[in-house]
Amino acid sequence: MHDSNDKTFSYEIFAVTKNTTLLTTLNNSEHLTLRACVEKTLQDYFAHLDGAHVNDVYNLVLSEVEAPLFASVMQHVQGNQTRASEMLGLNRGTLRKKLKQYNLL
Repeated sequence: MHDSNDKTFSYEIFAVTKNTTLLTTLNNSEHLTLRACVEKTLQDYFAHLDGAHVNDVYNLVLSEVEAPLFASVMQHVQGNQTRASEMLGLNRGTLRKKLKQYNLL
């Protein structure tokens, strides 16, 4: 966790328990849920398309969310795949497949 006077970080995500809402701190002052951050990012993305045709937004969003999720969890559990799979609620085979998909294994 960063010092509240540290102006160098742009955001942090905190989760204490399974039932805790993920909270993002933007610019040390604005608090948004992770869902709200994703929604805002998508709105910005669509606003800047300038009429361009887009395909596969679903997979784009999944890859942008999954890759840092798996990387962060693996770092948190110090590479222990069993603990990571339990934490994510996935079986180890699925976890390994995803880790390979995102070049994390």
